[in-house]
Amino acid sequence: MTYEQILLDRSESIGTLTLNRPDKLNAFAGRMRQEIAEGLDELEKDESVRVIVITGAGRGFCAGGDVTYMGELVERRDVESMAALVDAGRHVVMTIRHSRKPIIASVNGVAAGGGANLALACDLRIASELASLGQTFNRIGLHPDWGGTYFLPRLVGPAKALELIWFADMIDARECERLGLFNKVVPHASLPDATRAWARALASKPSLAIAMAKRAVYDSPDRTLPQMLDYELDAQLRCFESGDASEGIRAFSEKRAARFGAAR
Repeated sequence: MTYEQILLDRSESIGTLTLNRPDKLNAFAGRMRQEIAEGLDELEKDESVRVIVITGAGRGFCAGGDVTYMGELVERRDVESMAALVDAGRHVVMTIRHSRKPIIASVNGVAAGGGANLALACDLRIASELASLGQTFNRIGLHPDWGGTYFLPRLVGPAKALELIWFADMIDARECERLGLFNKVVPHASLPDATRAWARALASKPSLAIAMAKRAVYDSPDRTLPQMLDYELDAQLRCFESGDASEGIRAFSEKRAARFGAAR
């Protein structure tokens, strides 16, 4: 497909989706949300892609909604278009959550509003030391979307989540790492290589075990211990019967690295 506001790249079994409005810090506007959803769908369906990375072009990851564009919607009282924007964000977040593949946010700069919650929707977040993240919605009189009220309490607890939402401050990279919002912070110049190293490591893992563990971790808060034990039994047997288990056990016995991609 041809996109105007995102870039897609595939190499080494890694699919990279880059938000591409660098002059606007990759703020959402027009069809950008739809293009992100379509790009993720494309990478999800591509069997050659085992890991997905989301990042931003230029100095920012994503500054959230384009305030000028939203101002036009407010002037027109265009509730229908505003609802469509929020719903497009919902599609992106649900695609990330339901993806079988690990999805890494490579946060190269500011991540604000919906851009912050796009990062939080990803499975892992690696960030530049120059990155920052903020729930800046109420600065313009709006409420969090893109799943912020779901992800934040689960990552930092309800009281801290309310503090971040109510005060709407931008939080620097090291504080985000301390709070558990970023998994890892690296020197700015090292971010592309560090992201690639993480993605390559995950791409080398057994895809079925990775996918089923992702589902288990996200389903766990809403399940009982017996339900999770039943799920683990089913997942273990599916992995046991897969080509990945045969390759992994053989490689262990032969004292060599497993080649899981080749085994499937």
